[in-house]
Amino acid sequence: YSTFRRLSMILVLAMFGMLSPASRGALMSASIVLYAFMGIFSGFFSGRLYKTLKGTQWKRAACLTGSLYPAIVLGFSFFMNFLIWGKKSSGAVPFTTMIALLCIFFGICLPFVMGGFYFGFRKQPYDHPVRTNQIPRQVPEQIWYLNPFLGIVVSGILPFGAVFIELFFIFSAIWENQFYYLFGILFLVFVILLICCSEITIVLIYFQLCGENYHWWWRSFFLSGGCSIYVFLYSIFYFKTKLEITEFIPALLYFTYSSLMVATFWLLTGTIGFFATYYFICLIYGAVKID
Repeated sequence: YSTFRRLSMILVLAMFGMLSPASRGALMSASIVLYAFMGIFSGFFSGRLYKTLKGTQWKRAACLTGSLYPAIVLGFSFFMNFLIWGKKSSGAVPFTTMIALLCIFFGICLPFVMGGFYFGFRKQPYDHPVRTNQIPRQVPEQIWYLNPFLGIVVSGILPFGAVFIELFFIFSAIWENQFYYLFGILFLVFVILLICCSEITIVLIYFQLCGENYHWWWRSFFLSGGCSIYVFLYSIFYFKTKLEITEFIPALLYFTYSSLMVATFWLLTGTIGFFATYYFICLIYGAVKID
């Protein structure tokens, strides 16, 4: 959720010219600052949703919410930076900047997430239109096209088709030192991606519910995040066809940062699909007349 709000604000600011790509590091600095301060919203909504799903270990959930994703990103980034230091490259991040990133994480981001999670967990859970049965029903055998792996492969085609053209320009801006100025078009593509992920996930989950399979929550997340598989495959295609990298360290650098980008894209699209499906299910069950 924090990633979604951060990306939306950055695209809006860049679209109105407040963040120029010609200013070196402006987008990255704004992204880091927004992510740190958006942690309070991430913690709040995560805490309230966790209480709605009847979670009990809220302290453990709050720590994972605030530390899992940043720890993975910072860990891989620091490791790759040490390798760049070993190559004596001028593109290495200074040690003081790395310390500043750790201070932002431990001093701002993590406390904000923990505080937001605490207040979110104390609020009333989200209201559901109907009560669930205490005794779980047996799920019947599913039809072949409701296979979760097939659904993940199929669900990612349409969202990827909406963004793959912009992916070329984004990869070119990152790896070929080109400037990207089409933030208005990128914002429209982001809205189309949001709509595609929501609709394709809702349709597939609706078919699943018609098949009397009520285990929708994790499947909605993975179905919507299926387009990240195609983004990763596209990164391999771009590496083979557009870049002339022959050494091991630059290739490792490319695939590490591409994998982090794909993981972020997976979390973003998965969250979009989950909340869209959650709203849809509450909507359709709220329309059911119970005598």
